[in-house]
Amino acid sequence: MHIDKQILDKVNVWLTTVFDSKTQDVITKMMTSAPKELEDSFYKNLEFGTGGMRGIMGVGTNRINQYTLGKNTQGLSNYLKKVFAGEELKVAIAYDCRHDSDTLAKVVANVFSANGIKVYLFSELRPTPELSFAVRHLNCHAGIVLTASHNPPEYNGYKVYWQDGGQLVPPQDGEIIQIIDNLQYSDINFEANENLIKYIDREVDEAFWQSTVDNASFNTPQAAKDSLKIVYTPLHGTSIKSIPNVLEKAGYKDVNIVPEQEQPDGNFPTVKSPNPEEPEALTMALELAEKINADIVVGTDPDSDRLGVAVRDLDGKMKLLNGNQSMVIMTAFLLEQWKRADKLTGNEFIGSTIVSTPLMLELASAYGIECKVGLTGFKWIAKFIKDFPSQQFIGGGEESFGFMIGDAVRDKDAVGAILLVCEIAAQAKAAGSSIFRELANLSLDFGFYKEHLISITKRGIEGANEIKQIMVDLRENPLKEINGQRVVCIEDYQSSKALDLMSNESYDITIPKSNVLIYYLEDGSKICARPSGTEPKIKFYFSVNKELPSIEAYNIIEQELDTKIKNIITELNLI
Repeated sequence: MHIDKQILDKVNVWLTTVFDSKTQDVITKMMTSAPKELEDSFYKNLEFGTGGMRGIMGVGTNRINQYTLGKNTQGLSNYLKKVFAGEELKVAIAYDCRHDSDTLAKVVANVFSANGIKVYLFSELRPTPELSFAVRHLNCHAGIVLTASHNPPEYNGYKVYWQDGGQLVPPQDGEIIQIIDNLQYSDINFEANENLIKYIDREVDEAFWQSTVDNASFNTPQAAKDSLKIVYTPLHGTSIKSIPNVLEKAGYKDVNIVPEQEQPDGNFPTVKSPNPEEPEALTMALELAEKINADIVVGTDPDSDRLGVAVRDLDGKMKLLNGNQSMVIMTAFLLEQWKRADKLTGNEFIGSTIVSTPLMLELASAYGIECKVGLTGFKWIAKFIKDFPSQQFIGGGEESFGFMIGDAVRDKDAVGAILLVCEIAAQAKAAGSSIFRELANLSLDFGFYKEHLISITKRGIEGANEIKQIMVDLRENPLKEINGQRVVCIEDYQSSKALDLMSNESYDITIPKSNVLIYYLEDGSKICARPSGTEPKIKFYFSVNKELPSIEAYNIIEQELDTKIKNIITELNLI
C-alpha cells in the first residue's frame, strides 16, 4: 500500500538513534508487515482533548509511549520555568491501574527531575481526584495523572493539572502545546535527578480521606448509616485505595465489595467496558445487590472520577440512574442542606455543562442562586471556581456520570460523590423514602426531564473524516423540524453564534469555541451533536420533558418520554 510522504518523513525520524533499538525494530517490522497500522501510528500527533491526552499505547506520534509523553513533559517543564521564573518548582504525579502506567509515570517524573523540578510521585496507583487534591495540598505548580479513564485496555493517557488543582484550560493549554510542537524528540532530557523525586502515599491519603468526609457528610444519624446496605465495585480500578476507607471513616459499616472486581487489573477481565455509563459494567454489582437485598449500588471507573449509581425504583426493583439523574439528586440535596443551614446568600453557584440536563438551571433558580454552564469537561467547572473567587461553589456535575462537591477537589470526584449519595440514601431511607422517590418528587416540582446519550464510534483516518462530515452536514443543511416539532433555535459553539429561527435573529455565544451544535425544539426538547475530544466517537445528547401530574403516573410519563427520544433517534437515522 502507498504511504504518504509526510508520514514516511515522521517514520524516518523515529528510525534515528534518538530512539531506542526496540522502538526502531517495531517500526521496521510494521513497515513490511503492517503498513496500515504504521500509517495510523504516525498520521497525526496525539492531541489534548476535553480530558487531556489519550491514545493507544505503542510506537509513533499518534500513540502513548515514553517519547510522546517525554516530549509533553519537556514542553511543560520549559513552560513552568518560563511562567514561574525563579521559583522552586514542584509537581505531583499519580497513575492508575492501566498497563505501563507506573512505568510511564516514572518516565514523566524523570523528565521533570532532569529539568530541576521537584516531583511528588505516588508510590502506588491512586484515584485521579486525589491527584487534584494533592496539587493544592502540597502547594504544587502542576500535576499529572497517567490514565485513560474508562477507555479500553490498550489505551493510556496524560492529564495535566494547574496549581489550582483544575485541569489545563485556555490560554495555558494552547501555549504549552505550541512549546511542545516546537520541540524535537532529541530535546527531551530523560536523565533523572533521583534526589528531586519524593514518593508520597499515606500522609496525602489521610488528608484526602478526611477532606472528603468533611465535605460530603451531612449530619446523618449513625442509626441511618447502620441500616443502609451498600454494594460497591471499583471495576478493577483505583477507587479501592480510597472509597472503603472513606466510607468506614464516615461511619458506613455494611459495605459489600464485588469480590471479582476488587483487585486493580488493567485488563478489566470481568467487563466489556470499565465505564459506569455502560449498564453492563455494573451487572455483577446488581447481581450481588439482589442476592443480599442491598439498598444501593455504587461503582467507579478505573481512575475513580466517574460514578455509577443504582437504587430501588418505585416498585422496589434495582434501577441504574443516568448521569443527569445522579447529578440532579446530589445537587438538590446539597442546595436543601445549605438552605436549612441558612448558608444561602444568593452569592453561591452550581456548575453544569451545555450537554447536561436543563433541570440544573431550574434548581438554581428555585434556590435563588446561579447555575454557571460551560463546555463539556470538568476543567470548565473548575475554571468557574478560579474565575469567580467572590462567589462560593456548592457543587456541580455533568451528564457523563461526574460530580464535584465544593472546591477541595477541582475535578469530577467519585470518592466524594459516592459518600454524598450514600448520605442521601441513608437519610431518605430513615425518613421512609428513597433516592428514587426523591427524584420523582423533583419531577413533580419541576417537570419530568429525561435524557439519553448515543455514542457512535468511527475509528482511524476514515472514521475521523466521517465524523467531520456529519458535523459539516448538520451545519450546512440544518434541520428545520424534528419529530413533528419545529426547530426554534440552533446554537453553534464553533462559530460562537446562535440563530433564533422564530425571529431570524442571531446572537453571540460567550462560552469558548468548541465543535458542538445544539438544536432546540418548540416543545422544549434539546438535541446536541459533539465529536468526542478524547475518543474516536461522535456523541448525540437528547433531553425531553413533560409535566408529571402525580407520582403514580411516573412510569407512564417515562414511557412517553422514552418513545419521544426513540422517535427522534429514528428520524435522525442514528440507528
